[in-house]
Amino acid sequence: MKFVCPQSDLNTHLSLVSRVVPARPSKPVLSNVLIKVDESQQQVTLIGFDETIGVQTAFTATVEEPGELTLPAKLLESIVSRLPAEDIAIQEIEEDAAVTITCSSGEYQVRGLSAEDYPSLPTIEEGQAAELSTESLLAGLRGALFATSADETKQVLTGVHLMSETDTLEFAATDGHRLAVVQTTDESGAASPDAVMMNVTVPAKALRELEKMLQAYQSSEPISLKFDRTQVIFELGNQRLTTRLLEGQYPNYRQLVPKQFERQVTVDRKQLADALERIAVLADQKNNIVKLSLDPDQQSMAISVEAQEIGSGREVVAAQITGDPLDIAFNVRYLLDGLKALGTNEVQMQCNAATSPSVIIPLGELQMTYLVMPVQIRG
Repeated sequence: MKFVCPQSDLNTHLSLVSRVVPARPSKPVLSNVLIKVDESQQQVTLIGFDETIGVQTAFTATVEEPGELTLPAKLLESIVSRLPAEDIAIQEIEEDAAVTITCSSGEYQVRGLSAEDYPSLPTIEEGQAAELSTESLLAGLRGALFATSADETKQVLTGVHLMSETDTLEFAATDGHRLAVVQTTDESGAASPDAVMMNVTVPAKALRELEKMLQAYQSSEPISLKFDRTQVIFELGNQRLTTRLLEGQYPNYRQLVPKQFERQVTVDRKQLADALERIAVLADQKNNIVKLSLDPDQQSMAISVEAQEIGSGREVVAAQITGDPLDIAFNVRYLLDGLKALGTNEVQMQCNAATSPSVIIPLGELQMTYLVMPVQIRG
């Protein structure tokens, strides 16, 4: 195995695959990245895999000798990232399962393991396929990923649920305290979610990696998606992400959203978010609770916090309010997370009572619903 490539290319692709390499692998070879060098294609392929999520990426290089080997992912990335921005040569020392990395300033030797023991990435022989634009996938991920649960015991809630309907793909995520639902319509003509019946839950960890890949994806070509009952594969150009699906029935989240509301509050999203950020400094570190007081007569909303033995804060923002006055309290972080994801200039908050769920929607093109459970105000 021998090839020459720009340091920047190897560094970029290494950082992509090394993110999924496990810190505590079930077998030593999984702490390595698999390097496949193809002379006929003049291409280098890198693979990282933790037995649940796999990432494969490829780039062109000047290949003199083909071969494959696994090398320690974190060590290799640390070395390559510090090399000068110039062409570097990597050559296998065959008897040792090691490589020599050469640049103008010197050379390094790194020991690896045989590629024979590296597991193959899962493939899907019989499944359903669809194509989606980068824009619609990114919109769904940005609007839903943040609401997934970090609690591994709530297994199915640690993912985003993808469900296809005619001409739309719906992304939903909930942690039991809040719910984010985004409906994307693919206007590029690339999408074919209506041709397939998609009803799967994809781990948030895998989708965060996909989001990073999509943000760096330069092509206008659609993303191809293939899935069966246990696995999903996303392909974008010369990159592939494969992940196991989460098992279990996803909650019927649509029944959680109230059909009608007694109060509507329309407010400038940034103005509200800025006020909440300032108030959050004083919010009790244990519960982060802020109180919103709706005043229809003054067409304003007061935001207040009482942090015992620390202090208190109060701000007022202008709002268009219909319905009766109401005091309602929320976890300030849940409100801020939602406002950041909503992204439009104005948002509308819809409420019924201090103890029933509230919904925040963007006023604009984005089709998103963000439901938040209030917290009880003592006294």
